[in-house]
Amino acid sequence: MAAAAEPRARAWLGGSSPRPGSPASSPELGGRGRARPGPGPGPGPGSGSGPERAGARPPGPAATGHSFRKVTLTKPTFCHLCSDFIWGLAGFLCDVCNFMSHEKCLKHVKTPCSSVAPSLVRVPVAHCFGLRGLYKRKFCAVCRKGLEAPALRCEVCELHVHPDCVPFACSDCRQCHRDGHRDHDTHHHHWREGNLPSGARCEVCRKTCGSSDVLAGVRCEWCGVQAHSVCSTALAPECTFGRLHTMVLPPACVRLLSRNFSKMHCFRISESPAPEPGEGDDGAEGSSPASLGREVLPPESSKHTLKVFDGNDALQRNHFRVITVPRLARSEEVLEAALRAYYVAEDPRDFELQALPQPVHAADTGARGRPWSGGVAEEEGGRGPGAREAVPEACIIRALPRTQEVLKIYPAWLKPRVLRASSWWRCSWVAGKSSGRCWRMKSPCSSGFVTSGRSLGTSLRQMNQMRFYVAESRAVAPHVRLFVGGLPPGLSAQEYGSLLDEAVATKAGLVSVSHVYSSQGAVVLDVTCFAEAERLYMLVRDTAVHGRPLTALVLPDVLHTNLPPDCCPLLVFVNPKSGGLKGRDLLCSFRKLLNPHQVFELTNGGPLPGFHVFSQVPCFRVLVCGGDGTVGWVLAALEETRRHLACPEPSVAILPLGTGNDLGRVLRWGAGYSGEDPFSVLVSVDEADAVLMDRWTILLDAQEAGGAENSMADVEPPKIVQMSNYCGIGIDAELSLDFHHAREEEPGKFTSRLHNKGVYVRVGLQKISHSRGLHREIRLQVEQREVELPSIEGLIFINIPSWGSGADLWGSDSDSRFEKPRMDDGLLEVVGVTGVMHMGQVQGGLRSGIRIAQGSYFRVTLLKATPVQVDGEPWIQAPGHMIISAAGPKVHMLRKTKQKPRKAGTPKDARADGVPVPEGDPK
Repeated sequence: MAAAAEPRARAWLGGSSPRPGSPASSPELGGRGRARPGPGPGPGPGSGSGPERAGARPPGPAATGHSFRKVTLTKPTFCHLCSDFIWGLAGFLCDVCNFMSHEKCLKHVKTPCSSVAPSLVRVPVAHCFGLRGLYKRKFCAVCRKGLEAPALRCEVCELHVHPDCVPFACSDCRQCHRDGHRDHDTHHHHWREGNLPSGARCEVCRKTCGSSDVLAGVRCEWCGVQAHSVCSTALAPECTFGRLHTMVLPPACVRLLSRNFSKMHCFRISESPAPEPGEGDDGAEGSSPASLGREVLPPESSKHTLKVFDGNDALQRNHFRVITVPRLARSEEVLEAALRAYYVAEDPRDFELQALPQPVHAADTGARGRPWSGGVAEEEGGRGPGAREAVPEACIIRALPRTQEVLKIYPAWLKPRVLRASSWWRCSWVAGKSSGRCWRMKSPCSSGFVTSGRSLGTSLRQMNQMRFYVAESRAVAPHVRLFVGGLPPGLSAQEYGSLLDEAVATKAGLVSVSHVYSSQGAVVLDVTCFAEAERLYMLVRDTAVHGRPLTALVLPDVLHTNLPPDCCPLLVFVNPKSGGLKGRDLLCSFRKLLNPHQVFELTNGGPLPGFHVFSQVPCFRVLVCGGDGTVGWVLAALEETRRHLACPEPSVAILPLGTGNDLGRVLRWGAGYSGEDPFSVLVSVDEADAVLMDRWTILLDAQEAGGAENSMADVEPPKIVQMSNYCGIGIDAELSLDFHHAREEEPGKFTSRLHNKGVYVRVGLQKISHSRGLHREIRLQVEQREVELPSIEGLIFINIPSWGSGADLWGSDSDSRFEKPRMDDGLLEVVGVTGVMHMGQVQGGLRSGIRIAQGSYFRVTLLKATPVQVDGEPWIQAPGHMIISAAGPKVHMLRKTKQKPRKAGTPKDARADGVPVPEGDPK
C-alpha cells in the first residue's frame, strides 16, 4: 500500500509524475475524471496533451483550449455559441471560463478559452479602462458572468470586465495607429464577442445573433458587422469601416511611436485610479475567477476556502485568488483549481503548491513555504491510492525546475531574422519562414531570462504571457511629438525654447520646437529620444509657468498621403463639462465609433491640439459637442489656426449640450441632446448640408475719463472678442452674469438643463423691478451715423434668428426699413428690450423686441461700467468704446437635413453596414 501511494503523493507536489509518451505514462486527469488540454494551442510538436481516455472529454477544437465537462442544469441556461435555450438537464461547461454549450454545438466552438486567448492575439494592444459604472445586462469578457456590481469598460472598445478580472483580460483592444513594427496595408475585422443588442441579426444567416442572457455573437468594432461566431468565418476578412467609412480616420494613416507611453497617454484619456483588487465576486467550486484580496468568509462544513498566490510579486502585494474546494480534495483537484483561478493552461505536473506559514506576511517574499506532504486523512486500511491531504489556509504556486523550455515564437513584420523577446532583450536563435501562425520551439534551457523568472518565483501568469517575436533586426528612429500648452502668449520660438529649458531642462540635441502658436501660448516639440520624451511629458504636467499649470499631450502623425480619395475624416471636440454627464458618455461613444485619435477632450488642452493633428489633412469636417460658448471657443481657435491648415475652411457641425443652444436650434440640431443614438448623430453629420455664417469681431477699448473732459487715460489694453450668435448689453447680460456667479458657487448643481433654466427664472424675478435707464448710459453709431435710442434696459445685437433658448427677438413681421435677416447676409440686427417682463414676453412668443437698426459696422460708447455678454459669456465692461465689425471670411457650418418620413415596413434599426449603438452606458 505504501508503494502504491507514492506516485499519488508525488503528483500532489506536481511535476514529478511520468510524462505522456513514456512507458509508465497515463492520461492527465482533472479533478472530475476528465483530461485537461495541453499547454497551448500552437501547431507542431509539443502541442498535444498525450493520450486521452475514451469519453474523458467531448470532441471539440483543441485550439480553443476549453476544458468541457458534462454538468446537470438546475436553472434555465442558454448556449454561448448559438444563444438558444438548452433543453434537458445536461449541458457542457468549461471549468476555466464558464463557456456553456449544447452537446451538438461543441464541435463548432471557435471562441478560445480565456486561458489561451492571449496567446492567439497577433498584436497585443492594451485596454484603457475608465471609471467604474453600472452596465445593465452586460457580461464580463473573462469569466462570462453578468455584471451586477460596478464594473469596468474599455474607453476604446466594447470590452466589459469585473474589477477582479482586469489582470486576466486579453490585450486585444483595437489597433488604432501604426507603431513602426507591425504595420499592415490591409485592415481586417476586429471581432468582439457578446454584449450585442438583443435584436441584432447575423450578417450571414440573418437570424438573431444577439442575446441579453449570455455572452454570444460577435461584432466588428470598426464596421459594426454582427454575426454568429460560426458565421463570421464566412465573411471576408477585410474591413471596410461600414457606413462611417468616409468619416473614420483609418489606422493605417496614423503613426505614433508609443514606446514608453501608455494607451491612456496616446489617446489623451483622463487617467482614473487603477482598479483595486478584491472587489469582485467570490468563485465557486470549479469556476473562476475568484476574488483577489478579498477577506475569506467562514467556510462551509464540506468546503474549504483557500488563498492562492501565483508568485512572489502577488505575495508581496497581497494579491491572491480565492478558490473553494472540498475539504477532502485530492492534490490534483486543488492544483488544477489553483491554475484555473489564474487562467494558466500549462501542464499541471510542471507546478507544485507550497503551503505558506500562517499568518502570511505580504512583505515576506523570502518565505518559500513547504510542499504539502503531511496532514493526510487516511482511509480505512491505511494510506493508499484513495488518501486525501489536508488543505492549508494559503498556498503559493511554484514552477518546478525544467531541463528545457517551450517558447512561443510569433511572426512580426517583413523578413524574420532575429528572435526578439522585447525591445530590450535579444537571443541569437534563428527561425524559419513565417507561416502566419505562432511557432513552438524546444531548446536547451540556455535562456537565462525565462529560467531565472521561474526560479525566482515571478508571477506565473506574467511569465506565461511573455512573447517572443521573429522580426527584422533594424533600428527604429525615435520620433515623438509633444504638445505643450499654458505658456505665456506672444513669444517667439527662441523665447519659448529658453522658457522650457529653464522650466524643465530640455536637452538641445534631442528636443526642438517644430511649431509655435504664439497667440495661444502653445508649442509643439519634436523629441528624438523615447526616454527624454517620457521625462518631458511627466515633468511638464507637474510644472507651472507664471502661475499657470502647463499641459502636455502626445500627438500622432496623420499620414495624409495615405488617406483614401473619398475619405473626409471627422474631427470631434467634446466638452465633458457640458450637459451634465452626457458629455463624458459621448466622449466614450465617439472614441468607439471612430478612431480615438480623431476625438479630443476640450478640457485637456483645448481645440488647438486637434487642429494641429489635422493640419495636413486636405479635407475634413468638425463636430463640436457643447454649448454655444464651446462652439464659439472652437470657431475662434479655427480662425487663429486657419493659415496653418491644408483645409482652411472645414465645415462645422454641432451637437448641442448647453442650456440655450440657439445656434444648434438654427442649424436644426435641436434644442439639446437628450440621449439620441451617437451612431445616428454621426450619420446626420455625414448627410448634413453646408451653409455659411457670418462671424463678427468686437474690439473692446476700455477707457476712463480723466481730469479734463477730453483727457482719456487707458485702464487696460484693448482686446478682441469673436461673436457668432449675439452680443447683449444691459439687463440681458446682467441676468447671464448672475447665473454665471451662481454656477461658480455651486457647480455640482448645474447638471440639468431644466435646473439651469429654473435658475434663470429666479434671477430674472429678482430683477423684475430693476430700472437702469440704459439709453442714458450708452451711445450708438451705425455706419458712422448716430442713432437715437428709445427708453430701454437692454441692447442686443443678433446674428442668428434665435435668442434666449429659441426666442425670435427680431420678429417675423415685414418692415420696409430693414432687409429680411439672414445669418450670412453680412448684417447685424440691433434690438432693444425694456426690462425683464419684456424679455419674458419675447420668450413666450407674445411680443418681439424693439427694432432699432441694421448694419455691418457699429460703435458703442459706454459712459459707465456696464454688463456685457457675447454668446452667453458675461463680464463687466469698463467705460469706453466697443467696435463691432465683420470678421473676415464667413465660416462653413453644417445644417442638419430635414428627416424624411419613414416608409411603412422599414425596420427601425436597419443597419446592415453600420456601427451598432454602444450600449451599457452608466445611468
